[in-house]
Amino acid sequence: MGGSSNTTTTTSGGGGAAGKDKDRDRGRGSAVSFTEGEKVLAYHGPLLYEAKVQKTENREDEWRYFVHYLGWNKNWDEWVASDRLLKLTEENVRKQLELKNQSGDKSVRTGGRSAQHNPKGSNADAKADKEDTKGLVKGKKRKNQLGVEEKERRSSESLLMSQFPVTLKKQLVDDWEFVTQLGKLVKLPRSPTVDDILTKYLEYRVKKDNKISDSCAEVTKGLRCYFDKALPAMLLYKKEQKQYKEEIKGDVSPSTVYGAEHLLRLFVKLPELLSSVNMEEDALNKLQQKLLDILKFLQKNQVHFFLSAYDGDSKGADGAKGK
Repeated sequence: MGGSSNTTTTTSGGGGAAGKDKDRDRGRGSAVSFTEGEKVLAYHGPLLYEAKVQKTENREDEWRYFVHYLGWNKNWDEWVASDRLLKLTEENVRKQLELKNQSGDKSVRTGGRSAQHNPKGSNADAKADKEDTKGLVKGKKRKNQLGVEEKERRSSESLLMSQFPVTLKKQLVDDWEFVTQLGKLVKLPRSPTVDDILTKYLEYRVKKDNKISDSCAEVTKGLRCYFDKALPAMLLYKKEQKQYKEEIKGDVSPSTVYGAEHLLRLFVKLPELLSSVNMEEDALNKLQQKLLDILKFLQKNQVHFFLSAYDGDSKGADGAKGK
C-alpha cells in the first residue's frame, strides 16, 4: 500500500479528530468509538485508506481495532490504535483526497472506489471484501487469555514483520494485482525455483562466513518443508488452484516448481505459523533473525529472482478474488 514504511508502524498523521477518539477510548468502561462492521478511514503511512473494522478489543486499558483495507488483499489486515482511524465523513473524505493529491498516489481508493476504475468496480470490491471477512472469530475473551495471546503475537511478529523490506511489500502488492485484478499467473515451472533459491542462499552464507552452520541448514530445510505443505493450503489465490493441480502431480514437490513469488507469500504467513510452535522466546528471536536474513537475500536479488510481469493466464479458473 502506498507510502508505508511497514504495516505495523503507527502514523503520527492521525491527530485531530482521531486523537480525541483515542482519549474517549481509554478505560474499559468507556464507549467504543468505532464498532465492528463500521467503515472508516485508516492511516497507512502518510495516506488515508477506506477500511472496515472487523474486530475490537480492549488491550491494556486501550481500545484497538482489527481493520481490513477495502479493495486490498487481507494480508494487509492489521490491529491499529484509534489514532490511526477517522470517521467516514465528508470532511474526512476531503482530507483523504488532499493527502492523495499531495502525494501524487493514484492508487488510493476514495469513498470505496478506485481512482483508476469506474464505479462498477466497487461491486467487485465489495464482494471480495465480504469473502475476506468470512471465518473471522467473534466473541469476547478473558483478560488473562488476551494478555497471553498478545504477548505471543508481538513475539512472533515483532522482528519479521516490522523489518519486512519495503520493496518486497510492493512486490506482494504487484503479485496480488497481477493475479486477482489482471488475471495473470506465474508461468510454471519457475526458474529459479524455491529449492534453487534456498540452495543459493546456503552458498551465499558459505561464501560470507567461510562455513555453513547446522542451524542455517536446518532453517532452510524447515522453510522448504513449510513451503511444500503450506502452498496448497494457504499460499494460492483461487485463480491459481487449477494451475497447481495441473503442475503438481505424484511425488513432485512444489518447491521444485514454484519460485520467489510464492516463497515471499510464505513469509507473510510465517508469524501465524510460528505462533503455534512451542518455542522459547530467545530461540524464536534467533529463528526470526535467520528468516529476516533470507528475506534480505531475496531483496538483494529481487531483480534476478522475481518476475516483473506475469505471462500466464487463468483460463477456466475461479474468478473470485482473495485466497
